[in-house]
Amino acid sequence: MKKFLSLLTVAALGATVSVKAVLAEEVLRAVHAFPSFLVYTKTFLSFVDEVNARGKGVVRIQVMGGPEAIKMFEQPNAVRDGVVDMVHTPGSFYGAAVPEIDAMVASTKTAVETRANGGTAMMDAAHQTRFNVKYLAWIDSGIGFNIFTVNEPKFRSSDGVLDLGGVKIRDNPIYTAFLKSLDATTSPMPSTEAYGALEKGVIDAAPWTTIGITDLKWDKFVKYMVEPAFYSTDLGIIVNLDRWNSLSSEAKAVLEEVAIEWEQKSYDERQAEVEKYKAAYKEGGMSFVSHSDAGGANYLKLAYDSVWARATERMTEKGSGGDVAKLRSLYAPE
Repeated sequence: MKKFLSLLTVAALGATVSVKAVLAEEVLRAVHAFPSFLVYTKTFLSFVDEVNARGKGVVRIQVMGGPEAIKMFEQPNAVRDGVVDMVHTPGSFYGAAVPEIDAMVASTKTAVETRANGGTAMMDAAHQTRFNVKYLAWIDSGIGFNIFTVNEPKFRSSDGVLDLGGVKIRDNPIYTAFLKSLDATTSPMPSTEAYGALEKGVIDAAPWTTIGITDLKWDKFVKYMVEPAFYSTDLGIIVNLDRWNSLSSEAKAVLEEVAIEWEQKSYDERQAEVEKYKAAYKEGGMSFVSHSDAGGANYLKLAYDSVWARATERMTEKGSGGDVAKLRSLYAPE
C-alpha cells in the first residue's frame, strides 16, 4: 500500500509539473494571407514548424488558417487589433497605414542586408508606432514581379514601354501606381479570385511574382510573361505589439532567432527556384517578351519612381517626409 501511495504521489507531482509546463508555454494564434499550397505560404509554415520544434515548452504558434479563416485584406487589421496574434502577409496590404512599406517594394537590398544595415530596425519602429505590431521578419525577399498577359503584349512607340491601354488587369495595392502609369484598366481583387476572373475574361492580364504562376494555375490562361522583372516581394511576419510585449524573453528569443535564420534561408531557396519556374513556364508554352534596352530602362524607372512618389506623399501626410531619404539609403541606395 505504501508503495502504491508513493507511486500516486510521484504521478501527482509529475502531473503538476506537466500542467505547469503546458501553462508556461506561450501560444500565438496565426493566420496567413495566401492559400497553403502557395510557395510563400509553405515558407511561413516551415517557419512555424521550426519555432514549434525549437520552442517546445516555451512558445508555440497555432495556425488558424489562411484567407478562409480571415479574408486576406482584413488580416492586417485583425493582428493590429489583437483578433489574432500573428499574420503572414504582404506589407502592401496595409501600406496606407505604414507607408514605409514601400521601401521594401522598391528595395534593391535583401532582408539579410537591411537587417544588417539598420533598415529592418527602422521598419520595425514604424510598424510599432503606426500599426501596433512588431515587425518580426521579412521573408522570401528579393523575388521580383512580372506582368503576365493572355494576349501578346504591345509596346508604346513613344518610349518603348509596355502599353496596357485597353488591357483589363488584376490589381492590388503593390502595383496600383505603376499600372496606372501604364494606362491599364485595373480591377482590384484578391489573388484567390484571379483564376475565375481570367477564366471568365473579366481580366486578361495579372502581375505576379516571377515564381508561383503554375502553383496558382494561372498559366492555363496567361501565355506571355513581360520582362524585366520589377519590385521585390514584401512578405512579412507581424505580431500584435501588446502580445509581443507580454511574451517572456525566452519566447521572444526563439521567435527572433528563427526569424533571422528564415530571412537568409528563404532568400536562398527562392532565388534557386527562379530558373526552375521559368523552365516550367516555357515547357507549358509560355512566351517571354522583353523590352528593348531603352524601353526596359524607361519601364523600370516608371515602376520605381511611382513607388517612391507614393511613399513620399504618404509619409509627408503622416509628418515623416524627412525620413524618406534615410529609408531610401537603407533599402535602395543609388
